Amino acid sequence: MNASQTSSRALQTLRTLPVNVCRGSRHVHTLPPLQTLVSTSSPEFVERANAMNGLVSELKKDLAAIREGGGPKAQARMKSKGKLLPRERLAQLLDPASPFLELSPLAAHNVYRDADVPGAGIITGIGRVAGRECMIVVNDATVKGGSYYPLTASEETHPSSRNRKGEQAPVHIPSGGAALPHQAEVFPDAQHFGRIFYNMAQLSSQGIPQISVVHGISVAGGAYTSAMADENVIVRNQGRIFLAGPPLVKAATGEEVGEEELGGGDMHSSVSGVTDHLARDDAHAIAIARGIVGDLGAAAGGRIALPAAEDAEPPLYSSSELGGIVGTDVRQPFDMREVIARIVDGSKFREFKKEYGTTVVTGFASIHGHPVGVIGNNGILFSPSALKAAHFIELCSQRRIPLLFLVNVTGYMVGSKAERGGIAKDGAKMVRAVACANVPKFTVVVGGSFGAGNYGMCGRAYSPRFMWLWPNAKISVMGGSQLSQVMSSVSKDPAQHATLEKEIEEQASARYGSARLWDDGIIMPEDTRDVVGLGLALAARETAGTSQTHSSGWDGSSFGVFRM
Repeated sequence: MNASQTSSRALQTLRTLPVNVCRGSRHVHTLPPLQTLVSTSSPEFVERANAMNGLVSELKKDLAAIREGGGPKAQARMKSKGKLLPRERLAQLLDPASPFLELSPLAAHNVYRDADVPGAGIITGIGRVAGRECMIVVNDATVKGGSYYPLTASEETHPSSRNRKGEQAPVHIPSGGAALPHQAEVFPDAQHFGRIFYNMAQLSSQGIPQISVVHGISVAGGAYTSAMADENVIVRNQGRIFLAGPPLVKAATGEEVGEEELGGGDMHSSVSGVTDHLARDDAHAIAIARGIVGDLGAAAGGRIALPAAEDAEPPLYSSSELGGIVGTDVRQPFDMREVIARIVDGSKFREFKKEYGTTVVTGFASIHGHPVGVIGNNGILFSPSALKAAHFIELCSQRRIPLLFLVNVTGYMVGSKAERGGIAKDGAKMVRAVACANVPKFTVVVGGSFGAGNYGMCGRAYSPRFMWLWPNAKISVMGGSQLSQVMSSVSKDPAQHATLEKEIEEQASARYGSARLWDDGIIMPEDTRDVVGLGLALAARETAGTSQTHSSGWDGSSFGVFRM
């Protein structure tokens, strides 16, 4: 081969190689497309295609049957009770027109000789809820009442294990406990039923939130799935949570009790505190769950973008009405929700545990577009109120949502009943949560702030980012009249009582404390929304450039040891 032939061949070779084209600072790689050699009309191709199509048709048939769950009769029974079917609940939970990646749909297919368990009685997958990718687990109560077979537990533990890498917020729609005839294959081993609860605890400790929606009976292990969730919803007169149902309770204790009394939504929402939201029906429960996901903030790697000014929807009610609602006499009660309605965007407030611990109001809102968790007083802090507030603070800390304390508190409940009920340890939980919450905290004293209630509601000693007072605010160890009564029991000098009462009243005034820099200023009630909004904007800008992921370790709050 001569030199010219070599040069010609080299040039031809270069023309067939990928070319790097430099355009400014960008390099564009041009690759030739692959050329197919397949003949779609060849006998071999047609034979292979027909064989594959046969398998695909068979798979589609199996999947269609699995999607029917327990079959038409079981579905009809569920519908007759006014309930949505499991896949209807799933459809309402997902964002419209968004994809759902279903996992392991063939689980338990033709595995158990004694029972047909389509999909292992469970639907798992990844879908988008309120704009956020979530791992979703839906128990199908049409399949053996939602009982857990060995492969049901396996299917649920696998997604939650994968979740550690994906960091999706899990949404559980739980049902029955273990299928008792298979208990030896469901209960005792490392990857059996108990692993679900282990994974839930681990995920929560890593700052990955979990939500449970109880549409039906959640018994035994199913009860723990709901109780261990960070936030949960139960449907009134439909959802049930108990460790043992009425038959087992009677066998074990002799007590005869109905399902609703034993573990119904009203009881758990107002008495036990096991549930956080009470829904009217299935659709309402799903709507609440979507709201919860929408309020997850920066939890599990989420991002909170700085809002634009036009995003801030003004309250429906005028802030000029705040003075008439609160007044100047700290002994006169008012509903803190009326204050909240005149501060937050659009007067929209998603309340948390509304029926439980009613002397404290907790919930999620936004102010000038910035998400915020609100804690406000509606009376004396009882044990349920303190526990509710501590739970809410934990949620906001996990989700990196700032806290706003609207204070009008006389303190924690006293007396023998309260002490026997553990008010000291329950109040300590709330105080510890406030102290350790690793999120920006803002305090506005709109009425009185007395005794340990001052600490539990993020007084100056608990390092709020800003603390403001209304002109009527009073802060002291107790009210002047209470202090006078206490002194009268230990001192016999009435003149001293009167002098001390007057002195305490003066020291409790907003002007007295503000003059000594015990706060960040006295503000007009009607300016509260704008003042707090500016504080939230400053806090948001400080954290906007920081990483908010959970890749290697949880950098959220550490609350130490709660005295249980």
